[in-house]
Parts: sequence; structure tokens; C-alpha cells
Amino acid sequence: MCTNPCRVGAAWAKRSVTHIVAVRWARRALPNLRCLTPEEDGLAKEAGFSLIEAILFIVVVSVALAAVLQAFNQAAVASADPVLRRQSLAIAQSLLDEISFKAFSPPSPGGFAGPYNAATRSQFDAVPDYNGLTLNGISDLSGTALAGLAGYTARISVAAAAFGSVPAAAGWRITVTVTDPAGRQIALDGYRANY
Repeated sequence: MCTNPCRVGAAWAKRSVTHIVAVRWARRALPNLRCLTPEEDGLAKEAGFSLIEAILFIVVVSVALAAVLQAFNQAAVASADPVLRRQSLAIAQSLLDEISFKAFSPPSPGGFAGPYNAATRSQFDAVPDYNGLTLNGISDLSGTALAGLAGYTARISVAAAAFGSVPAAAGWRITVTVTDPAGRQIALDGYRANY
């Protein structure tokens, strides 16, 4: 006789309710049968999931998947931000370069006397002419609108400023502020000395 309870079951391949009932009956009715290991008789603890475990698994995976998808969604929405920022920076740098190449002060006599607005920008001949200029939609010097830049605005301010060994009377601080179509602003500062 076995030291552990004898089991029957090699005849039943399926782990069904009928099989379990039959094995329990055989243990009581036939105690002298050869002992089978749990793997042989099919009564080993079955590897698998209960319904509750399966539901909990689905809930946890759903929550994790929702978090990952939301992160991807935010990344996709924000992926246009660097493009807008780089475009704003390029516009600001272009305008800053344009202004910096102008004369420090209006030539006398015969300098441009105004009006100082976007329509007369091509006639500006000195750095101070740009002070207070606002561009709604970016255009080149001839006034031709640049494709794809209609949603951008640029504001320019020019003020006397001292920097390094340059006194305020001999220096300009040029600030170009560009607003992109999403409403975010980028400001670029430059200095122009009287040289």
C-alpha cells in the first residue's frame, strides 16, 4: 500500500468533472491500487487562470495601454511644436540680420523720412527706422508674402543700449519678437554698435 493516497486516472486523458469524481471513488473503493504521481493521474494543480485572474489581467493591461496611448497622443500633438519654434527662430534671425546690416543712424541729409510701416519697409535705411514695426504675416523686403508664414507675426523694437565698452549713445539693442500660429512667442535680441 502507498504511503500517500493512491490515485487512478491514466485511463482518463481529460481533466473533467467525471474524471475527478471517478478518481475520488477509486481512492475509496480500491485502496490497494498502484500509486500514480499527480502528473500521471491528471490531478496535479492545473496551470491556468481563474475567471477573476483573467478579468484583473484585462483591467491592468487596459489601464497600461490607455496610459501608453495617451503618451503617444501627446507626443504626436507636440511633434509640431519644434517645427513652429524653429520657424519662429528662423524668422527672428532673418529680421535681426536685415536690421543689423542697415546704417547705425539715418544718413543726413536725404534719409528716409517715413512713414515707418510694413508697406515702406523696403525704403528703411537705418536701424532706428525699424522701431515699432509690426508684421502681420511675414513678407520679404519687397512686400511679397512668404508662403506658409501668414500665421506668424513679428514685432520689432530698437532702443539705445550700452553693452561692453560701448556707451548707450553708440549702441542699439534690437529685439525681434515672433508669435507663431499657436500663440507662443520667441524673442531674439541683438546689438548694433556705431562702427
